[in-house]
Amino acid sequence: MNIAFKLIPLLALWATGAQAQSREVNIICSAQAAWCSMIAVTFEKSQGIKVNMTAKGSGEAIAQLAAEKANPKTDIWFGGTGDPHLQAAEQNLSLEYKSPTLPKLHDWAQKQAAQAGYKTVGIYSGPLGFGYNTELLAKKKLPIPKTWGDLLKPEYKGEIQSANPASSGTAYTMIATLVQLMGEDKAFDYLKGLHKNIGTYTRSGTGPIKAVARGETAVSISFVHDGPGEKAQGFPIETITPADGTGAEIGSMSIVRGSRNLEAAKKFYEWALTPAAQELAAATLQFQLPSHKEAKVDPRVPDFRKIKMINYDYAKYGQTAERRRLIQRWEKEVNSLPR
Repeated sequence: MNIAFKLIPLLALWATGAQAQSREVNIICSAQAAWCSMIAVTFEKSQGIKVNMTAKGSGEAIAQLAAEKANPKTDIWFGGTGDPHLQAAEQNLSLEYKSPTLPKLHDWAQKQAAQAGYKTVGIYSGPLGFGYNTELLAKKKLPIPKTWGDLLKPEYKGEIQSANPASSGTAYTMIATLVQLMGEDKAFDYLKGLHKNIGTYTRSGTGPIKAVARGETAVSISFVHDGPGEKAQGFPIETITPADGTGAEIGSMSIVRGSRNLEAAKKFYEWALTPAAQELAAATLQFQLPSHKEAKVDPRVPDFRKIKMINYDYAKYGQTAERRRLIQRWEKEVNSLPR
């Protein structure tokens, strides 16, 4: 009897702890700020689970997860390019979780999950291309760049922005795309030529297209789904994908291994895969292609059928060693050069 009475407070304490665990979730969000805020507020209100959201680029996000591996402070990593999510899976930073929603997702999202051993899943996709400020191009009498080769023209000197691949998944996708399109040595010769025309390497992948929208630079190398949102705010911006071929990101989502709020993390994961949750992107002027087949596709989402896409090898370029090697080569051979 005494044992039973002693167990009652312990059971109550356990129940309270389990209940508290399901009422809070810590998320790193590598999507745009407005979208991050929208999903945090909507999930919190609809599910009654408090969301602690931190915004970080995908390069910074994986660095944080690696640094906190022994004592994770994050439960879910939402958004950002898929390559770092695959690297997190490879490094055992994320948890295997096979969602019952998987069969309802597009093939590319299911393939992303399978390649990662179900430690990540595709939640959206978007092609890489160029953003350009129509007013600046007209003022400076610059042509619209239509191919990767066009960006090497001397008239674009100082007029192009790209992100830094050490901190940005967008920029790493650019390097991996060019390597697959041209072959590695030719791609690095190209990047050296491009370097001469780069005005600024930004920390974030969305930085260049925002700079284009605001007239701070003429051209950006960006995911083109970021362009219509800027245009909707009244900025003179258009986007184009290179006619010689391009790659695409598969924005992904991962549950962090060692999550302190695992049940809440799984609830968010399942919620984020629903059509209603994925349609929140367009509500915040984000125009990626949703991964759920039943999600409504906004007409401003880029039409992949009209874009020349390379057969991007996500498995190879999602490897930690390959990413590190290519970024180190870029730092040594490209970023060290004068402009």
